[in-house]
Amino acid sequence: MSTGTSETVIQRFGSRIADGVEQWMPSPFLFAIILTYVVFVAGVVVEGASPVAMAQYWQDGFWVLLTFAMQMVLILVTGYALAYHPWVQGFIAWLTGLPNDGKQAVVLVGAISMVVAWVHWGLGLIVGAVMAREMGRQAKERGLSVHYPLLCVAGYMGMGLTWHWGLAASAPLLMNTPGNVFIEQGIVEGLISTSQTIFHPYTLALVVSSIVYASVVLYLLAPPSEQSDSITEYVPQSQLSSASADGGIDSGEPDAETVGDRIDNSRIVGGVIALTGVALSVWTFAQQGLGALNLNVVNFLFVFLGLALFTRPAAYQEAFSDAIPATSGIILQFPFYAGIIGMMNASGLSETFAEALVSLSTPATFPVVAWVTAGVVNIFVPSGGGEWTVIGTTILAAANELGVPAGQATIAYAVGDAHTNLFQPFWALPLLGITGIRAREMFGYAVTMLILLIPFLAVALTVIPY
Repeated sequence: MSTGTSETVIQRFGSRIADGVEQWMPSPFLFAIILTYVVFVAGVVVEGASPVAMAQYWQDGFWVLLTFAMQMVLILVTGYALAYHPWVQGFIAWLTGLPNDGKQAVVLVGAISMVVAWVHWGLGLIVGAVMAREMGRQAKERGLSVHYPLLCVAGYMGMGLTWHWGLAASAPLLMNTPGNVFIEQGIVEGLISTSQTIFHPYTLALVVSSIVYASVVLYLLAPPSEQSDSITEYVPQSQLSSASADGGIDSGEPDAETVGDRIDNSRIVGGVIALTGVALSVWTFAQQGLGALNLNVVNFLFVFLGLALFTRPAAYQEAFSDAIPATSGIILQFPFYAGIIGMMNASGLSETFAEALVSLSTPATFPVVAWVTAGVVNIFVPSGGGEWTVIGTTILAAANELGVPAGQATIAYAVGDAHTNLFQPFWALPLLGITGIRAREMFGYAVTMLILLIPFLAVALTVIPY
């Protein structure tokens, strides 16, 4: 996109970064391979490990995240299924008809993406992607000038800011999961309840203020009309259709020719199973409160919420089948990032890096240092829970020595992990598939958002009391 004299300083800043990133950014898979070699060389040079040893560490680590990877796939697939239910898509179509100009469109998509991702990151990612595509389509039909790459970044903002502070946040939920690695290692004495992380006033203040700030930045970044590229610059007109027609799942009653077909499509069968699962989830929360939230509990709840929405088992299975392609990049790349974790852990590289940064902190600066540490490591290990197992021990041990609450340390880490998703394209893979845009075409604005969020997050993490 070319610059123009009508652009403001912030708009020009965003467009210039976008032009540079589009020229130089590799594909997400190549990005993972490049990072693999960077960590390999760093292990040899910094830690003195032999090339053969580093290769062995990589191979040994390749499969260590299989359980966690399956948990992440389920979060994404359950969120996808919910987002593509006709009722949800009808609501999305109504929402995307509200804005009257491109700036309003970008802010609306960004705000909804951030709010929904706080509830469920998989749902937020898919809703953000569907909204970005539908908003781009409607804007084209209505003659609104909206820059599609920035619109796609707005749909990704939930993953780039709020998801790791919300109800499906990996690190906070892991800290509240019985028998977690930090309890086994003696780093913490017991569970860290979500009342100390997700639902703490410190975290809630961060969430609200961050959504407001990011929305303002998106508004200011939106290019003027003459500099805005519509969706048809990136997606052929022949491939555009309404969200409901493009991905909605028919909830009507199908023809049932056999007893098996009738059972597969029985709303009674599906409803009983769904209500059983939802009731068990409600019972769990009634017995243990919101502190019961962990990865398995969240996945269990959303599996049965989805079935409750679709009712018919066959329709829900179809929704899952439609969601699977969106996880292909994650399934392919997760082992490579697990291999990177293996090299960083076994060589001592992760501990060396985390200790070097954390050693510079004081009780007052610790949240910012934990944020920076997590942000850098996230570039190499883009898995909130997987990354936390890499550097969580060092961060929690340092927090304990400095008298910083474990809950605050976990949230400060979570902020950094989410923040650099705006540089790391791994979690954008489902969005890229839905929106039809390439990573290099949108990540210039993602990097711009990352940069403009830095001063705000540094101040917020320091000033907001825990």
